[in-house]
Amino acid sequence: MPDTPSDTLAQAERRLYLAFLEQGLTDWLAQLPGQLARGLDRRRHGDLPAWEKAVAKLPVLPATRAVDLTSDTVTVDVDLSDADRRRCENLLRILMPWRKGPYRLGDIGIDTEWRSDWKWQRVAPHLSPLAGRRVLDVGGGNGYHAWRMAGAGAAFVLVIDPSPRFHYQFHAVRHFVGDADDYRAHFLPVGIEDVPENLAAFDTVFSMGVLYHRASPLDHLRQLKDALAPGGELVLETLVVEGDERTVFMPGERYASMPNVYFLPSSRALAHWLDRSGFEAIRCVDETVTRLDEQRSTAWMTFHSLANFLDPDDRAKTVEGYPAPRRATLIARKPG
Repeated sequence: MPDTPSDTLAQAERRLYLAFLEQGLTDWLAQLPGQLARGLDRRRHGDLPAWEKAVAKLPVLPATRAVDLTSDTVTVDVDLSDADRRRCENLLRILMPWRKGPYRLGDIGIDTEWRSDWKWQRVAPHLSPLAGRRVLDVGGGNGYHAWRMAGAGAAFVLVIDPSPRFHYQFHAVRHFVGDADDYRAHFLPVGIEDVPENLAAFDTVFSMGVLYHRASPLDHLRQLKDALAPGGELVLETLVVEGDERTVFMPGERYASMPNVYFLPSSRALAHWLDRSGFEAIRCVDETVTRLDEQRSTAWMTFHSLANFLDPDDRAKTVEGYPAPRRATLIARKPG
Protein backbone atom coordinates (compact mmCIF):
# COMPACT_ATOMS: atom_id res chain seq x y z
CA MET A 1 0.00 0.00 0.00
CA PRO A 2 1.29 3.52 -0.77
CA ASP A 3 2.21 5.80 2.10
CA THR A 4 -0.26 8.49 3.03
CA PRO A 5 0.99 12.01 2.19
CA SER A 6 1.64 12.88 5.85
CA ASP A 7 3.86 9.79 6.12
CA THR A 8 6.06 10.57 3.11
CA LEU A 9 8.88 12.43 4.88
CA ALA A 10 8.70 10.54 8.18
CA GLN A 11 8.90 7.20 6.35
CA ALA A 12 11.84 8.47 4.29
CA GLU A 13 13.74 9.38 7.45
CA ARG A 14 13.10 5.96 8.96
CA ARG A 15 14.27 4.29 5.75
CA LEU A 16 17.44 6.40 5.83
CA TYR A 17 18.27 5.22 9.37
CA LEU A 18 17.56 1.62 8.42
CA ALA A 19 19.73 1.88 5.30
CA PHE A 20 22.66 3.22 7.36
CA LEU A 21 22.28 0.26 9.71
CA GLU A 22 22.14 -2.23 6.84
CA GLN A 23 25.22 -0.67 5.22
CA GLY A 24 27.19 -0.80 8.46
CA LEU A 25 27.55 3.01 8.66
CA THR A 26 27.14 2.90 12.41
CA ASP A 27 29.58 5.70 13.26
CA TRP A 28 27.80 8.02 10.85
CA LEU A 29 24.40 6.84 12.06
CA ALA A 30 25.03 8.36 15.47
CA GLN A 31 25.46 11.76 13.82
CA LEU A 32 22.31 11.61 11.69
CA PRO A 33 19.85 13.21 14.14
CA GLY A 34 21.98 16.34 14.52
CA GLN A 35 22.77 16.53 10.81
CA LEU A 36 19.11 16.26 9.81
CA ALA A 37 18.11 18.83 12.43
CA ARG A 38 20.69 21.33 11.15
CA GLY A 39 20.05 20.63 7.48
CA LEU A 40 16.30 21.09 7.83
CA ASP A 41 16.33 23.87 10.42
CA ARG A 42 13.44 26.17 9.49
CA ARG A 43 15.56 29.19 10.32
CA ARG A 44 17.85 28.38 7.39
CA HIS A 45 15.37 29.39 4.71
CA GLY A 46 12.06 31.18 4.96
CA ASP A 47 10.47 28.95 2.31
CA LEU A 48 11.41 25.68 3.99
CA PRO A 49 8.01 25.17 5.71
CA ALA A 50 6.24 25.74 2.38
CA TRP A 51 8.44 23.16 0.65
CA GLU A 52 7.81 20.63 3.41
CA LYS A 53 4.08 21.25 3.20
CA ALA A 54 4.11 20.89 -0.60
CA VAL A 55 5.61 17.39 -0.37
CA ALA A 56 3.27 16.42 2.46
CA LYS A 57 0.23 17.51 0.43
CA LEU A 58 1.01 15.41 -2.64
CA PRO A 59 -2.02 13.13 -3.11
CA VAL A 60 -1.95 9.40 -2.53
CA LEU A 61 -1.10 7.83 -5.86
CA PRO A 62 -2.45 4.62 -7.39
CA ALA A 63 -0.35 1.62 -6.42
CA THR A 64 -0.13 0.63 -10.09
CA ARG A 65 2.55 2.63 -11.85
CA ALA A 66 5.43 2.08 -14.26
CA VAL A 67 8.75 3.63 -13.27
CA ASP A 68 11.68 4.01 -15.67
CA LEU A 69 15.03 4.95 -14.13
CA THR A 70 17.08 3.86 -17.14
CA SER A 71 15.96 6.41 -19.75
CA ASP A 72 17.10 10.01 -20.23
CA THR A 73 13.91 11.28 -18.58
CA VAL A 74 13.20 9.82 -15.14
CA THR A 75 9.65 8.69 -15.80
CA VAL A 76 6.72 7.56 -13.69
CA ASP A 77 3.66 6.50 -15.66
CA VAL A 78 0.69 6.74 -13.35
CA ASP A 79 -2.95 7.60 -14.00
CA LEU A 80 -4.02 10.78 -12.23
CA SER A 81 -7.45 12.34 -12.12
CA ASP A 82 -7.65 15.85 -13.55
CA ALA A 83 -7.94 17.24 -10.02
CA ASP A 84 -4.94 15.28 -8.75
CA ARG A 85 -2.90 16.22 -11.79
CA ARG A 86 -3.55 19.93 -11.21
CA ARG A 87 -2.82 19.52 -7.52
CA CYS A 88 0.48 17.72 -8.18
CA GLU A 89 1.66 20.29 -10.70
CA ASN A 90 0.80 23.20 -8.41
CA LEU A 91 2.66 21.57 -5.51
CA LEU A 92 5.69 20.69 -7.65
CA ARG A 93 5.85 24.30 -8.84
CA ILE A 94 6.12 25.48 -5.24
CA LEU A 95 9.50 23.71 -5.22
CA MET A 96 10.83 25.71 -8.19
CA PRO A 97 13.38 26.34 -9.56
CA TRP A 98 14.06 22.81 -10.79
CA ARG A 99 17.68 22.73 -11.98
CA LYS A 100 18.57 19.05 -12.56
CA GLY A 101 16.52 16.63 -14.62
CA PRO A 102 14.47 16.00 -16.77
CA TYR A 103 11.51 14.28 -15.14
CA ARG A 104 8.07 13.16 -16.25
CA LEU A 105 5.76 12.43 -13.32
CA GLY A 106 2.41 11.23 -14.56
CA ASP A 107 1.90 13.50 -17.54
CA ILE A 108 3.66 16.41 -15.82
CA GLY A 109 6.88 17.12 -17.68
CA ILE A 110 9.49 18.96 -15.61
CA ASP A 111 11.82 20.65 -18.09
CA THR A 112 14.77 21.50 -15.86
CA GLU A 113 17.46 24.12 -16.35
CA TRP A 114 20.12 21.49 -17.01
CA ARG A 115 19.86 18.59 -19.43
CA SER A 116 21.50 16.42 -16.81
CA ASP A 117 20.93 13.40 -19.02
CA TRP A 118 23.56 14.76 -21.42
CA LYS A 119 26.15 14.71 -18.64
CA TRP A 120 25.11 11.17 -17.73
CA GLN A 121 25.47 10.08 -21.37
CA ARG A 122 29.02 11.45 -21.40
CA VAL A 123 30.00 9.84 -18.08
CA ALA A 124 28.15 6.50 -17.93
CA PRO A 125 30.11 4.61 -20.63
CA HIS A 126 33.34 5.11 -18.69
CA LEU A 127 32.16 3.99 -15.24
CA SER A 128 32.94 0.72 -13.59
CA PRO A 129 29.58 -1.12 -13.58
CA LEU A 130 27.45 0.29 -10.77
CA ALA A 131 25.50 -2.93 -10.17
CA GLY A 132 25.81 -3.91 -6.52
CA ARG A 133 27.99 -0.92 -5.59
CA ARG A 134 27.61 1.57 -2.74
CA VAL A 135 27.60 5.07 -4.22
CA LEU A 136 27.98 8.55 -2.74
CA ASP A 137 26.86 11.50 -4.89
CA VAL A 138 28.43 14.65 -3.44
CA GLY A 139 26.53 17.85 -4.26
CA GLY A 140 24.02 15.74 -6.14
CA GLY A 141 21.31 18.41 -6.39
CA ASN A 142 17.78 17.05 -6.40
CA GLY A 143 18.97 13.52 -7.11
CA TYR A 144 18.48 13.11 -10.87
CA HIS A 145 21.77 11.27 -11.24
CA ALA A 146 21.04 9.19 -8.13
CA TRP A 147 17.92 7.83 -9.79
CA ARG A 148 20.01 6.95 -12.85
CA MET A 149 22.57 5.23 -10.58
CA ALA A 150 19.78 3.23 -8.96
CA GLY A 151 18.52 2.40 -12.43
CA ALA A 152 21.99 1.09 -13.24
CA GLY A 153 21.72 -1.35 -10.33
CA ALA A 154 23.61 0.38 -7.51
CA ALA A 155 22.87 -1.34 -4.20
CA PHE A 156 22.88 1.86 -2.14
CA VAL A 157 22.95 5.47 -3.35
CA LEU A 158 23.33 8.39 -0.98
CA VAL A 159 22.94 11.95 -2.25
CA ILE A 160 24.44 14.62 -0.02
CA ASP A 161 23.65 18.25 -0.74
CA PRO A 162 23.16 21.03 1.83
CA SER A 163 20.27 22.62 -0.09
CA PRO A 164 16.92 22.01 1.68
CA ARG A 165 15.10 22.81 -1.58
CA PHE A 166 16.86 19.90 -3.27
CA HIS A 167 15.96 17.70 -0.29
CA TYR A 168 12.26 18.34 -0.83
CA GLN A 169 12.50 18.03 -4.61
CA PHE A 170 14.12 14.61 -4.15
CA HIS A 171 11.32 13.49 -1.84
CA ALA A 172 8.66 14.83 -4.18
CA VAL A 173 10.11 12.59 -6.90
CA ARG A 174 10.37 9.76 -4.35
CA HIS A 175 6.62 10.11 -3.76
CA PHE A 176 6.06 9.23 -7.42
CA VAL A 177 8.83 6.62 -7.73
CA GLY A 178 7.59 4.81 -4.62
CA ASP A 179 9.40 1.53 -4.00
CA ALA A 180 10.35 0.94 -7.65
CA ASP A 181 14.05 1.17 -6.71
CA ASP A 182 13.53 -0.95 -3.57
CA TYR A 183 14.36 2.24 -1.65
CA ARG A 184 18.02 2.11 -2.65
CA ALA A 185 18.31 5.90 -3.21
CA HIS A 186 18.46 8.29 -0.24
CA PHE A 187 19.10 11.98 0.44
CA LEU A 188 20.89 13.65 3.33
CA PRO A 189 20.95 17.50 3.47
CA VAL A 190 24.62 17.91 4.40
CA GLY A 191 27.91 18.77 2.70
CA ILE A 192 31.06 16.71 2.25
CA GLU A 193 32.51 18.25 5.42
CA ASP A 194 29.79 16.39 7.38
CA VAL A 195 30.91 12.97 6.13
CA PRO A 196 32.93 11.27 8.89
CA GLU A 197 36.67 11.28 8.27
CA ASN A 198 38.34 8.12 6.96
CA LEU A 199 34.94 6.52 6.33
CA ALA A 200 36.28 4.29 3.50
CA ALA A 201 32.78 2.98 2.80
CA PHE A 202 31.79 3.71 -0.82
CA ASP A 203 32.71 1.82 -3.96
CA THR A 204 32.05 4.85 -6.18
CA VAL A 205 32.05 8.52 -5.23
CA PHE A 206 30.77 11.21 -7.60
CA SER A 207 31.67 14.88 -7.26
CA MET A 208 30.17 16.75 -10.19
CA GLY A 209 30.02 20.54 -10.21
CA VAL A 210 31.50 20.98 -6.73
CA LEU A 211 35.29 21.36 -6.91
CA TYR A 212 35.32 24.90 -8.33
CA HIS A 213 33.26 26.09 -5.35
CA ARG A 214 35.91 24.89 -2.89
CA ALA A 215 38.49 27.40 -1.68
CA SER A 216 40.80 24.46 -0.94
CA PRO A 217 40.37 21.98 -3.80
CA LEU A 218 43.06 19.59 -2.54
CA ASP A 219 41.19 19.29 0.76
CA HIS A 220 38.08 18.37 -1.24
CA LEU A 221 40.00 15.65 -3.07
CA ARG A 222 41.22 14.32 0.27
CA GLN A 223 37.65 14.24 1.61
CA LEU A 224 36.47 12.34 -1.46
CA LYS A 225 39.33 9.87 -1.12
CA ASP A 226 38.52 9.36 2.58
CA ALA A 227 34.94 8.41 1.68
CA LEU A 228 36.09 5.75 -0.81
CA ALA A 229 36.75 2.15 0.08
CA PRO A 230 40.16 0.82 -0.97
CA GLY A 231 40.07 0.28 -4.73
CA GLY A 232 37.03 2.54 -5.05
CA GLU A 233 36.40 4.79 -8.03
CA LEU A 234 36.17 8.59 -8.05
CA VAL A 235 34.18 10.39 -10.75
CA LEU A 236 35.18 14.05 -10.72
CA GLU A 237 33.54 16.66 -12.96
CA THR A 238 34.38 20.35 -12.72
CA LEU A 239 34.96 23.56 -14.64
CA VAL A 240 38.32 23.66 -16.39
CA VAL A 241 40.32 25.88 -18.71
CA GLU A 242 42.55 24.98 -21.62
CA GLY A 243 46.25 24.59 -20.86
CA ASP A 244 49.01 22.30 -19.66
CA GLU A 245 49.68 20.69 -16.28
CA ARG A 246 50.78 24.06 -14.84
CA THR A 247 47.65 25.98 -15.92
CA VAL A 248 45.30 27.05 -13.12
CA PHE A 249 42.97 30.03 -13.40
CA MET A 250 41.40 31.91 -10.48
CA PRO A 251 38.68 34.37 -11.52
CA GLY A 252 37.63 37.52 -9.70
CA GLU A 253 34.53 38.00 -7.55
CA ARG A 254 32.33 36.18 -10.08
CA TYR A 255 32.69 33.74 -12.93
CA ALA A 256 29.78 33.46 -15.40
CA SER A 257 27.83 35.48 -12.79
CA MET A 258 28.48 32.80 -10.14
CA PRO A 259 29.95 33.82 -6.78
CA ASN A 260 32.32 31.60 -4.84
CA VAL A 261 34.20 30.22 -7.84
CA TYR A 262 37.83 29.65 -6.94
CA PHE A 263 40.18 27.44 -8.95
CA LEU A 264 39.70 26.35 -12.57
CA PRO A 265 42.60 24.06 -13.53
CA SER A 266 43.26 22.59 -16.93
CA SER A 267 42.29 18.93 -17.15
CA ARG A 268 46.00 18.06 -17.16
CA ALA A 269 46.58 20.13 -14.02
CA LEU A 270 43.58 18.43 -12.41
CA ALA A 271 45.07 15.04 -13.22
CA HIS A 272 48.26 16.22 -11.50
CA TRP A 273 46.26 17.25 -8.42
CA LEU A 274 44.69 13.79 -8.31
CA ASP A 275 48.07 12.14 -8.62
CA ARG A 276 49.51 14.27 -5.80
CA SER A 277 46.43 13.41 -3.72
CA GLY A 278 47.26 9.71 -3.96
CA PHE A 279 44.88 8.54 -6.68
CA GLU A 280 45.91 6.16 -9.45
CA ALA A 281 44.64 5.05 -12.88
CA ILE A 282 43.72 8.68 -13.60
CA ARG A 283 42.11 9.44 -16.94
CA CYS A 284 40.15 12.29 -18.49
CA VAL A 285 37.10 10.78 -20.18
CA ASP A 286 35.39 13.93 -21.40
CA GLU A 287 35.99 17.64 -21.91
CA THR A 288 33.11 19.70 -23.27
CA VAL A 289 32.19 23.37 -23.64
CA THR A 290 28.73 23.85 -22.11
CA ARG A 291 26.14 24.53 -24.79
CA LEU A 292 23.25 26.99 -24.59
CA ASP A 293 20.77 24.16 -25.09
CA GLU A 294 22.28 22.15 -22.22
CA GLN A 295 21.81 24.87 -19.56
CA ARG A 296 18.93 27.27 -20.13
CA SER A 297 15.90 28.97 -18.63
CA THR A 298 12.65 26.98 -18.80
CA ALA A 299 9.11 27.15 -17.49
CA TRP A 300 10.37 25.26 -14.42
CA MET A 301 13.48 27.46 -13.93
CA THR A 302 12.52 30.97 -14.91
CA PHE A 303 15.62 32.82 -13.70
CA HIS A 304 18.70 33.80 -15.69
CA SER A 305 20.75 30.94 -17.09
CA LEU A 306 23.79 30.38 -19.29
CA ALA A 307 22.71 32.69 -22.13
CA ASN A 308 22.63 35.57 -19.64
CA PHE A 309 26.05 34.67 -18.25
CA LEU A 310 27.91 34.90 -21.57
CA ASP A 311 29.09 37.97 -23.47
CA PRO A 312 26.26 38.67 -25.96
CA ASP A 313 28.80 39.71 -28.59
CA ASP A 314 31.20 36.80 -28.05
CA ARG A 315 29.73 33.55 -26.74
CA ALA A 316 33.25 32.20 -26.22
CA LYS A 317 33.55 34.53 -23.21
CA THR A 318 31.64 35.05 -19.98
CA VAL A 319 30.11 38.44 -19.16
CA GLU A 320 33.27 39.09 -17.14
CA GLY A 321 35.48 38.41 -20.16
CA TYR A 322 36.74 35.00 -19.02
CA PRO A 323 36.71 31.80 -21.15
CA ALA A 324 33.18 30.37 -21.42
CA PRO A 325 32.34 27.38 -19.18
CA ARG A 326 34.18 24.21 -20.15
CA ARG A 327 33.77 21.06 -18.08
CA ALA A 328 35.96 18.01 -17.79
CA THR A 329 35.27 14.61 -16.22
CA LEU A 330 38.16 12.63 -14.77
CA ILE A 331 37.97 9.14 -13.31
CA ALA A 332 40.52 7.85 -10.84
CA ARG A 333 40.97 5.00 -8.36
CA LYS A 334 41.89 4.93 -4.70
CA PRO A 335 44.69 2.41 -4.20
CA GLY A 336 43.35 -0.91 -2.95
